[in-house]
Amino acid sequence: MQPLKAYFVLVVLGATCIQSALAQDRLGAQGAEAEPHRMQQWLVPSPAMDVTPRAWLFRPPGDGPFRLAVIAHATTQNVLRRAQMPQPEYRALAAWLVARGFAVLVPERPGHGATGGRYLEDQGGCDEAEYARSGRATADAIAAAASFVRKQPFVRPDGMVIVGHSAGAWGALALAGENPKDVSAIIAFAPGRGGHANDRPNQVCAPHTLIAAAAEFGKAARVPVTWLVGANDTYFSPELSRRMADAFRGSGGQVRSQVSFHVLAASGSEGHWLAESEAGVKSAGPELDRALKILAPTAAKKR
Repeated sequence: MQPLKAYFVLVVLGATCIQSALAQDRLGAQGAEAEPHRMQQWLVPSPAMDVTPRAWLFRPPGDGPFRLAVIAHATTQNVLRRAQMPQPEYRALAAWLVARGFAVLVPERPGHGATGGRYLEDQGGCDEAEYARSGRATADAIAAAASFVRKQPFVRPDGMVIVGHSAGAWGALALAGENPKDVSAIIAFAPGRGGHANDRPNQVCAPHTLIAAAAEFGKAARVPVTWLVGANDTYFSPELSRRMADAFRGSGGQVRSQVSFHVLAASGSEGHWLAESEAGVKSAGPELDRALKILAPTAAKKR
């Protein structure tokens, strides 16, 4: 290697290491708590060393320690829409979980909104969508953020719950397929990728590939899963969602009796977004309570 070129490489590598180190130093709380529910901005790690995602943290009163719930947000393949996405909050869902004794983390993943950076979850073209790969990328981002906050003194080391929505729920299923020892339960609101193909309701890119990827995730899964879909979801219909759930449950793993599938009442004009609304969370409440009472009984009791 020529001396000048070698020097340039060393400078770039050094700058990257310094940037990564500075990012690590900035991790954690970024300001004072506020209402509702002690809402606080945090910075958390990600699989992309040069990106430090933003996250909202909600907590019950007191010092804890609290069980941790991580809410994984939806995404879009549209670059402009993704860049303009507001930082996800899921306030109604977070409030429901805080009322049951959870500290709630809502991390924004790389490639979205103000966090920016490279989009790690790209599924590729419609006909040759790589749903398994995109799901695992989402799972990696969820795990990186969760692992950091789980080590905080106000968080219990046991009983963590992952609550995913749409692509975030798809990533939660991929995480289940990695058999994480620190996750007690997964609640998946309308999991999937490729919905509204070409912006058309009830059109999904390569649904057979989606079902096959769900089966792949289920092979090694051991974590109990509660699968929820709205009756009027036009991204992933109840019929398609049931086929995915059956594939996940019946693919040879040990979760066959631990996957509960439920179709919720129609919510608003589009059931896919029920996890984001107070009315939608209220309609899901009985199934959420049932999941937490079975899987995390101590946390399920209201404070």
